[in-house]
Amino acid sequence: MSAAPATMWQIARRPRWVGALILAFAIAASFAALGQWQLSRSLEGGEITEQQSETVVELDSVATAQDPLASVTTGQSVTFTAELVAGDYVVLSDRRNTGALGYWVVGHGVEPSGASIAIALGWAESTDAAKSAIARLDASPPSSTISGRLLPTESPQQSDFEAGTRSALAVSELVNLWAEVPGGTYGGYVVSFQAPAGLETIDSPPPSTEVSLNLLNVFYAVEWVVFAGFAVFLWYRLVRDVWEEEREAVHADAAVD
Repeated sequence: MSAAPATMWQIARRPRWVGALILAFAIAASFAALGQWQLSRSLEGGEITEQQSETVVELDSVATAQDPLASVTTGQSVTFTAELVAGDYVVLSDRRNTGALGYWVVGHGVEPSGASIAIALGWAESTDAAKSAIARLDASPPSSTISGRLLPTESPQQSDFEAGTRSALAVSELVNLWAEVPGGTYGGYVVSFQAPAGLETIDSPPPSTEVSLNLLNVFYAVEWVVFAGFAVFLWYRLVRDVWEEEREAVHADAAVD
């Protein structure tokens, strides 16, 4: 008389399959950790919190002339000392300020080190108002201590040169318009928190701290979770195959007897 076939639970408790289960759990844990890593990578943005961006720091502590502006410093409130160069003011058109379309007056600031930086000084509703403000600035330059929000340079392609308009604050373009750039230029510009006489303060809100999802990384995270589950399922499937083989062998022996 043949012995009764072992149950799946009995097979699973054999040293060989216990070891295989431990290995499956280790692999699953590794896959789960990779999934967690991918999920953390899927959270983009919010690199600068509002509290960080609104804490005024020295410009040279977050940016360096002649180097690209790091994304983590975008929107940072900064302060610095610079003299505005007379005759180097530029008027940019098609600039919105709290919903209204108008003009920016942009100045050429030179730090004590000689480095140049573009400064969006204020907004005007007309070109005449912008030109009048520039005349005042040339006659009586503002304080050399400037505080504002640091932003990356814009692309000169944003300007409609065919229509004869200049609307983009592109540092690479301003360098060619300024009379002299003695000691390098910052890769971004500063929107001044205080407008000079004749101009309105430019609205420059803190950078968005909303977190967006990178769907590709989310997909990878789900993949790793699936792989983790598959590692355990594969162990179960192998144990079940052994159980079915042993049960069939027992039944075959019983049929022969």
